[in-house]
Amino acid sequence: MTRLKDWLVAAAVLAVGKRHPKPKREEPRIVEAGPPERRAENLVLGLFFLATLAAAAFIVVYALDRLSHQTQWLGLAIGGAFALLAAACLVITKRLVVTEENVHAYPDVETPHEQEEIEQIIEESGSRFTRRRLVRWAGFGALGTLGLAALAPAVSLGPVIDEDKLQFTPWRKGRRLVGQDGKPLKADEIEAESFYTAYPEGADRELIGSPVVVVRIDSGPVAYSKICTHAGCAIALYRKPTFAQVQPKPALVCPCHYSTFDPADDGKVLFGPAGRPLPKLPLEVDGDGNLRAAGNFNGPPGPSWWGVRMRKARNS
Repeated sequence: MTRLKDWLVAAAVLAVGKRHPKPKREEPRIVEAGPPERRAENLVLGLFFLATLAAAAFIVVYALDRLSHQTQWLGLAIGGAFALLAAACLVITKRLVVTEENVHAYPDVETPHEQEEIEQIIEESGSRFTRRRLVRWAGFGALGTLGLAALAPAVSLGPVIDEDKLQFTPWRKGRRLVGQDGKPLKADEIEAESFYTAYPEGADRELIGSPVVVVRIDSGPVAYSKICTHAGCAIALYRKPTFAQVQPKPALVCPCHYSTFDPADDGKVLFGPAGRPLPKLPLEVDGDGNLRAAGNFNGPPGPSWWGVRMRKARNS
């Protein structure tokens, strides 16, 4: 209990900060005055500063999203921030907060006098601080940056304000479909009961509107956006009919949340949480037998945020 009390007093000293001077107390001190600890204060300031840098590094590494071993760097940054913050609190508790031993439990606060005694204990426990305001703001800065780091992953849920970039795709009439090896896909090479991933020739493959899945149905090859309309995961499975009663037709499946789409019915949702069909890419075959886009998607690719599904896909 004594250690817990020390931590609570340390937190209270930082939170209360320097108050307006009060008239000199006539009653004796409750907590013995402690000599200044400038070296301990410098150490605390340094630890808070390093914790702020570590939390800021987490935000930077998360935003870059292209570093090797990124997960390890993220763990090191956020773990280091928490460790440095904890170390600063330990130094405050052990070196900067004056402690006093009381063999009796503190009574419940019932009178103004008892309340004043508690305030006096908190004020006198911070007598070793010579730059209390600076230490307090350094601590708030570290905590605030750590809070921003904790909120940073929420940005991955999607654009907060500008959703226009999700409307643009690199597909346009005449653009060839190429496989992962960069070679053009030929119509007669698309086999039934097989699953193909294709990209627009010469375009950035990382764009949300770039990847498509190509399968063959009775009428020929069809292509749909590879991005599931539920949460933006990748369509990665092609279900072939096995049991007529429960699987009457082929289907495209997102393995993350099992949204299931009908490639023979314009990407209609057959099962799962997806809120709209998969956007379909119209196809045509050129004189060499290569598959080409006959236009843009019939709907915007990506998850079904309100601002996305209320608009149409546009060429970039």
